[in-house]
Amino acid sequence: MDQVKTGGKGAGGGTSHALAALVIGLFFFWGGATSLNDVLIPKLKGLYQLSYAEVMLTQFAFFTAYFIVSIPAGALVARIGYLRGIVVGLVVAALGCLAFWPAAASGVYASFLVALFILAGGITILQVAANPFISLLGDERSASSRLTFAQAFNSLGTTIWPFIGSSLILSGAAATDPATLSGTALSSFRISESATVAHVYIGIAIMLVLIALVFWVRRNAVKTERPEAVGLFDSLALFRHPRVAFGVVAIFVYVGAEVSIGSMLVNYLQLPGTMGLSPEAAGHRLSLYWGGAMVGRFVGTALLRQFQPGRLLAAFAGVAALLVVGSMATTGALSGWLLIAVGLFNSIMFPTIFAIGLKGLGPKTGEGSGLLCMAIVGGAILPLATGKLADLTSIATALVIPIVCYAVIAAFGLTDRKDA
Repeated sequence: MDQVKTGGKGAGGGTSHALAALVIGLFFFWGGATSLNDVLIPKLKGLYQLSYAEVMLTQFAFFTAYFIVSIPAGALVARIGYLRGIVVGLVVAALGCLAFWPAAASGVYASFLVALFILAGGITILQVAANPFISLLGDERSASSRLTFAQAFNSLGTTIWPFIGSSLILSGAAATDPATLSGTALSSFRISESATVAHVYIGIAIMLVLIALVFWVRRNAVKTERPEAVGLFDSLALFRHPRVAFGVVAIFVYVGAEVSIGSMLVNYLQLPGTMGLSPEAAGHRLSLYWGGAMVGRFVGTALLRQFQPGRLLAAFAGVAALLVVGSMATTGALSGWLLIAVGLFNSIMFPTIFAIGLKGLGPKTGEGSGLLCMAIVGGAILPLATGKLADLTSIATALVIPIVCYAVIAAFGLTDRKDA
């Protein structure tokens, strides 16, 4: 039976390769489920007559789960192993999707936030288990490239699902303006319009349960060493390592920047000063933002084998910042396309930051993964700040927050050395 060691020694054989393919498939599904938030935002904003800051509570509820669940998830994975941890994550995510049905039936905005939190809790467990596991399925020196390849399939999900989700959730918008309704009529309208959202997420729940069954059947296919079980304070002690501490900051600002742009993009492209698109058409353009990340990750898989990961990361972050500046400084279609193009340069950031942050941790890789996944809470906090700034000024002005984030990421990349 093949052995996967928690030190990056790798594993060979057809069994491990087949398992790696299955794990890579997970990246596709959780990427798609996460990107549907960007389609959900304009739907809920109009349906519940929300401000940008209020509707960004969807991202706050979703990404706060990473902060709350990551350390318990690390302890769970340490207890039951990577593969069983993946099964648990899939089941919890499916329960979160099913919770959209009572949320839609209630006609209450807060109930959607609860469903999103549960869904994100499951995805957090998947991330804590799958990110280090895919890193361990091979040589540590190629971990950045391998994780980037897996993240490319994550981006494939974020490319395809928003396009489909826009067609299902944003198409055929009701002619009725909810601002003209009140009382029972308003409640009935919201319940009716929310039913489409519930149907989409129930379909996702069915897929997740089927995938969980596949992993449950394969749970003993490869013998894996479990990460060392540790307590919360033991995990926090890793902050003494500068690379880990800066990596946590870099993940925080990266996810915050990516989610802020993705969350605002549909509304931004609808503005008369940019592209003036319909909600559905803007949602389809959102797929190009995530599609750029997919293309960049496939290309980045090769580039990371040729160039030092930290330097390449800094270069990509610098270009992303310049594109956002360009979008802020221009109007019309050019402004919209420049912001869409940022997705191409977001591509290698998460997997490269993750791999650099975990470099050299050996048996503490699982702990480090938990801390880095906690930092994904940046997707909760920074989009909320971006939404508030957009309410006070404009969406274009609020893009200054992602610019600062990319500057921090570039600095992190420049700290990585070949001999470190």
